[in-house]
Amino acid sequence: MSSRSFISRRKFLKRSFAFSASAALATQVGCGGTVLVPDVEEQFSIAGPASVLMLGDWGYDSDLTMQRSVATAMESFVQRHSISLDAMLMLGDNFYGMMDGGANSPRWKTQFEDMYSQTSFNCQAYAVLGNHDYQNAPTLKCNYQLEYAARGSTRFTLPFNWYRFTLPAKEPSLTVIALDSNAPGLATEGPSYITMSKDAWAQQTAWLEAELQKPLETPFLAVMAHHPVYSNGLRGDNQILIRDWDPLLRKYNVDLYLAGHDHDMQHLELEGHPTSFFLSGGGGAPLAGINVSESVRGPFAQESFGFSYLHCTSTLMTLRHLDRLGNLIHKFTRDTQGNVTIMYPTSSNPA
Repeated sequence: MSSRSFISRRKFLKRSFAFSASAALATQVGCGGTVLVPDVEEQFSIAGPASVLMLGDWGYDSDLTMQRSVATAMESFVQRHSISLDAMLMLGDNFYGMMDGGANSPRWKTQFEDMYSQTSFNCQAYAVLGNHDYQNAPTLKCNYQLEYAARGSTRFTLPFNWYRFTLPAKEPSLTVIALDSNAPGLATEGPSYITMSKDAWAQQTAWLEAELQKPLETPFLAVMAHHPVYSNGLRGDNQILIRDWDPLLRKYNVDLYLAGHDHDMQHLELEGHPTSFFLSGGGGAPLAGINVSESVRGPFAQESFGFSYLHCTSTLMTLRHLDRLGNLIHKFTRDTQGNVTIMYPTSSNPA
């Protein structure tokens, strides 16, 4: 078990930040906390060991307007900042609705290969399975995705329902454990949807703890899955994941839990919890609303289309939420001791 420390919710709420469009100013606040302003556009440094884009709930089956809008904003963001991507993280609900042709469906080209072209996103796209991926359409879409990825001629990466990888390939700074959160007992969308079997769920949970017990060879550790453990969105907290996974996140001091499922953008810090919860569910499917205000449990929750960006060095993770036009709507940092600093928005730079 790591000896990393973490910020308490009370201490977190005491921190405040000042913003200047032209200079970085340090301000002494409250009980001795020193804070810095967020990056201004001209000072936005991307260079570093791991550069990762992420989005969830992207493969909508009807109007693709919002998926295209988010994809265009991602492309512009990468080009504007000359980012050399190490990965994209596809946080589930990769394909809604019917998928005639399965692994040969034309939707692979339209909604993945062309939508997120290799010209703009020259990296692997690591995927997890969402509830809509567990639909029989006409047979299980999760099987289509495993088959398509196994061909090896695509950036779409899904070697199994759960797996592990590190980023970047050389001198990695981030370990990611990718999981299948379609637990038995979860509510489904209808009779054509299923979940994992109890045996598969038990096998994955045992595998997860075995992976968490291994010596960590990177400064940071993240878990990614489709369903959030905690959420201020329409579907709320997931009691099955709280029961089965949350004790492991706490026990092994996991830095970051990444998810989609609720169609919004969130960042939650819970008092006494070592993990930052980061939800990016604005990839293209219709928005679903926020049920719990960020003033009640936050620091951030917004009903918005968009994508997210993670920059990870050997000492610091920086995470950003951006909307479908590429505008920054939230930013925070987390160091190797678990200290979380909110960089945007603040009381003096409301989004």
